[in-house]
Amino acid sequence: MNSQIQNVLQTLNEAKYLYHRLVLLAGETCSGKTTILQEICNKISTTPVNLNLELSEQLLELTAKQRTLQLPRLLEDLASDKGQTVILDNIEILFDVDLQQDPLRLLQRISRNRNIVVAWNGRAANNKLIYAEPGHPEYRSYAATDFLIVPTTRQKEILQ
Repeated sequence: MNSQIQNVLQTLNEAKYLYHRLVLLAGETCSGKTTILQEICNKISTTPVNLNLELSEQLLELTAKQRTLQLPRLLEDLASDKGQTVILDNIEILFDVDLQQDPLRLLQRISRNRNIVVAWNGRAANNKLIYAEPGHPEYRSYAATDFLIVPTTRQKEILQ
């Protein structure tokens, strides 16, 4: 696990020279992403953001249309309040089909002015970043460009 933390910290250092300073810690459920993020937070003296909890509280009082329109601004405000390095966990709310958002683009947008490290509950394979399975309403597949991916150890075993 310690090498995973070092790998994320090294990748985070590399990201500061990119247009999108976005690092995705990719791994399936129960692959240790949250534990890794907590250790990183300890090392850089910050706290992780539970995105599901933070955004759902803010979206609760809005209509469906307002949620769709306000989500990008709410995410930007949340990130700007957390400093130069933001650690995001539990990002599933961004994939909610009712919100009509592109989760990766939202994350890239907030990573232009700050370092963002995100626990991505999915996998990286064949130069693609994948969330959910084909046929699932929340399924997404992205070309692995304009961001950095750190696969969890379990994900590395799957790729080999």
